[in-house]
Amino acid sequence: MDNQTPLAERMRPQNLAEYIGQSHLLGEGEVLLSAIKTGSIPSMILWGPPGVGKTTLAQLLANELERPLFKLSAINSGVKDIREVFEKVERQDLFTAGKPILFIDEIHRFSKAQQDSLLGAVEKGSVTLIGATTENPSFEVISALLSRCQVYTLKSHGVDELNQILTRALENDTFLKSQNVELKETEALIQLSGGDARRILNLLELVCSQSTEKLIDNELVQKVIKGNPLRYDKNGEEHYDVISAFIKSIRGSDPNGAVYWLARMIEGGEEAKFIARRLIILASEDIGNANPNALILAQSTFDAVNSVGWPESRIILSQCAIYLASSPKSNASYRAINMAQQKVKETGNLSVPLPIRNAPTELMKELGYGNEYKYAHDFDGNFVEMEFLPDEIKGYRFYSPGNNKRELELRKYLATCWQDKYGY
Repeated sequence: MDNQTPLAERMRPQNLAEYIGQSHLLGEGEVLLSAIKTGSIPSMILWGPPGVGKTTLAQLLANELERPLFKLSAINSGVKDIREVFEKVERQDLFTAGKPILFIDEIHRFSKAQQDSLLGAVEKGSVTLIGATTENPSFEVISALLSRCQVYTLKSHGVDELNQILTRALENDTFLKSQNVELKETEALIQLSGGDARRILNLLELVCSQSTEKLIDNELVQKVIKGNPLRYDKNGEEHYDVISAFIKSIRGSDPNGAVYWLARMIEGGEEAKFIARRLIILASEDIGNANPNALILAQSTFDAVNSVGWPESRIILSQCAIYLASSPKSNASYRAINMAQQKVKETGNLSVPLPIRNAPTELMKELGYGNEYKYAHDFDGNFVEMEFLPDEIKGYRFYSPGNNKRELELRKYLATCWQDKYGY
């Protein structure tokens, strides 16, 4: 490649030995490396932020296993393109090197119908599907397809890995070597990269092209980048910084900060559905039972932006963000489920107490399933004291109501019901 090709592309690894990062998948004895060694990899979804090596990994897997590779991008491909790939796959005489790999970049952008069209080939095993996504596949990939794939989470690069990427570029790129570039400091490049390998190489290339200095330090990087402001990239590092600022502004009860960062995302072309989904999560995680209406409004906002296009959706998102920011806060429900999950991990599958077991058969009834169960609505106040936790953890309190008007009312009700049992 000549120096007109971007540095990030020139430095794309050509084999697994050159691949930096994802040791939790590709380290010795780890799941993906073990699958490669057996020569049989499952269909998979590679989930992670931009610049962590999803596309490169798919290419290297095909190379390593000597498999034909077909590449599609969900941005500009449809069912017709998928069908054409499958027609080629059916002509088995074209393939002597094993089952073809179909790589689909940004698979989350495929519609349900487009994802449905993949099911038959994946189910029959005529292709190995590798999908890449920056979005949570639980939300963006249909369950039927997700159940047929392994999901591997790729992590942002750490400081050591980013330094390795920079060193490799300086030592191996013909153009950089010809310029006698020397890196004195890397902190600014690393900070601006956000863990994105492609971004850090683009930054290095920008600094080298915009400056006659051969010695690169933090001051030079800041000076060059300041003169070349990077626009909001909805698939890049700033995407995560701005959504973080947006969420933290709402959590911190600042509607002004919330609406400013919302405007930044809107002007940057962020997807309305992505913003609305984050508002739903926040409404439950950070407000919860301090104001149950918050979740209802957030869900209504999600539904509304899916039926109303730009620019009107911005008003709906603004209304919701301001309401959530101005609402009382509680993370009690979030803490409760975290504590309960941790207790399950610590104690395993504890037995369900007999009185609250289901008893659909006579044998189960004879064994005591459901015996001594007391139907709450048969008692005054629709409450009767029973034990609903396994014996090993009875009396353990997971939910501690927050210090806000609504949850103080919940605390009072629970204290009336349970007296001293849970310490409400």
